[in-house]
Order: sequence, then structure tokens, then C-alpha cells
Amino acid sequence: MGLKMYFQPMNLAAALLTWYKQNKRDLPWRQTRNAYHIWLSEIIMQQTRVEQGTPYYLSFIENFPKVKDLATAPPEKVMKLWQGLGYYSRARNLHEAAKYIHAELGGIFPEDYQEILSLKGVGEYTASAIASFAYGKPHAVVDGNVYRFLSRVFGISTPIDSPKGKKRIQSTGR
Repeated sequence: MGLKMYFQPMNLAAALLTWYKQNKRDLPWRQTRNAYHIWLSEIIMQQTRVEQGTPYYLSFIENFPKVKDLATAPPEKVMKLWQGLGYYSRARNLHEAAKYIHAELGGIFPEDYQEILSLKGVGEYTASAIASFAYGKPHAVVDGNVYRFLSRVFGISTPIDSPKGKKRIQSTGR
């Protein structure tokens, strides 16, 4: 049964929102609804600690304030600014996606979840984050930590990295 007996979905949501209001960090990407800036933060922060990634985010925003600026930048400049973050395919994918947005979408970041998901290097979590944070769309931003937390709260013993485990967690609270 786990912790489910202590948490009803609405009580859990209220408890989490209260905790967040009391403990949230003041981060630059939380001060905007600009989809491009949110996208940059999500890509930069993948597998990176906030303390390490924040200066990179600020540098990218300073050097490439708009998607057009990133799209038209020489690859060497993009890679130079990325240097030290590792996972260089993220930088290459970011640059390719920016070029696509600039050339094919007229420089307008897509609002539709499926369109965001189709961008090179964007997965379900990142697409959900952009759709939710930038456009207020109802897409749950769920990563491994959220899956682990919910599996404990709702007493789900099915492995969270399995399709069956993910399906069970996605159906909680319904």
C-alpha cells in the first residue's frame, strides 16, 4: 500500500505546491515564458548540475538572444560556448534544431507538443517542459526522479524503467 493511504492526489498536489513555494530556487529560466530560452535551459541542464549549467545558460542567452542568432552562428562558436558541458551531441542537435526553426518555421518556436517533440534532440520530458512552462499547456513534466517519487508514494513495485511501470505511474490519481 505504501504511502498512498497518507496522500490523496489533491492533498499531494497541495503539499508539493506548498513545498515548492517555500523552497524553490530563483533561477533565470523561471523568470520567462520564452520558449526558446526555456528550451536552451532544458538542453543545457540535461545531466548537468544547476550550479555548473547556469553560467552556460547565461552565456548562450547573451551570445544568442534569439533563435535566429543561434541558427546563424558558426558551429565553432556554438561548440566553443558549450565547451566543458560534455555530451557535445546536445550542442550539435541544439544548433541543428535552431537552424530548422529559423529556416522552416520562420524563426517561431513551435507551440504544439508534437512539433516540439519532433525537434532534433528533444525528447518527451523536454517537449513537455517547453509546452507546459512556455505555453501553459497541460503536459506533465515527468523525469526519473518523479517516477521514483510517485512509485514510493503509491506503493508501485513494478520497475519504473519498464513500459508497465510507466503506465502504472501515469494512471495514478485518476
